[in-house]
Amino acid sequence: MKRIGLLGCGAIGTQIALAIDSGKIPATLTHVYDTKRSQADNLVSKLKLKPEVVANSHLLSSNPVDLVVEAASQDAVRKDAVSILQNKKDLMIMSAGALLDQSVFEVISDACKDFGKTVYLPSGAIAGLDVLKAVKDELESVVLVTTKNPASLKDAPFFDSSDIDPEKISEPTVLFDGKAKEAVSLFPKNINVAALLSLVGLGSENTSVRVVADPNTNKNTHHIEANGKFGKLTITVENVPDPTNPKTSRLATLSAIELLRQICTKEVQIGT
Repeated sequence: MKRIGLLGCGAIGTQIALAIDSGKIPATLTHVYDTKRSQADNLVSKLKLKPEVVANSHLLSSNPVDLVVEAASQDAVRKDAVSILQNKKDLMIMSAGALLDQSVFEVISDACKDFGKTVYLPSGAIAGLDVLKAVKDELESVVLVTTKNPASLKDAPFFDSSDIDPEKISEPTVLFDGKAKEAVSLFPKNINVAALLSLVGLGSENTSVRVVADPNTNKNTHHIEANGKFGKLTITVENVPDPTNPKTSRLATLSAIELLRQICTKEVQIGT
């Protein structure tokens, strides 16, 4: 069975760890790390099989693990991804927004080739990435409209320089209308889906994103429209927010669990 190291012990990391501990993912969680030691200890207390809590992120990948799961932040990807690959470990990245920095993407991509390792990006809170990959060379436009309750957006950096008070939004309000690269920097914990669309499609400068705050919704909704020589793709996903972290969707966690299960299982693989 594959040995897994976990970088980040928050809401998503905890659910992944519980899925491993329950046997849903046929692997062993051997090491965990979080910048908040108390968060790592709290996670371990919930597990039957107790992984080792390491003192820093370097120790996570220098131990005998096969794959490290990043469930921490975009900063963690920038800081730790290359060293994990250098330590000859595969890597699953949840904070895909970090990869819209071209220099970060290129360094990580080169490290995969140099050290013969793989980086996995789950589909997250959206559907249709398999189609977009298939028609990548025929795409002409990709538009994403993300709608969330203001409460799940309120801590985003967007509000640091905005006159909009998320607690006073009383009707559907467009907060942002622009390109994916800027959207990911302004809403780093809310819209990693924009990064995934960019990476499989037209790139961050050509993927349009609109972020809408709607006080009347209790869902995280992503509406995707893609056009090109292949035809037209329209997808709407209405996600239930994660009960322990409303900034993200339950589907994002389920997507990571399923991809990790596939990585750890020898079976017929369906879809691309």
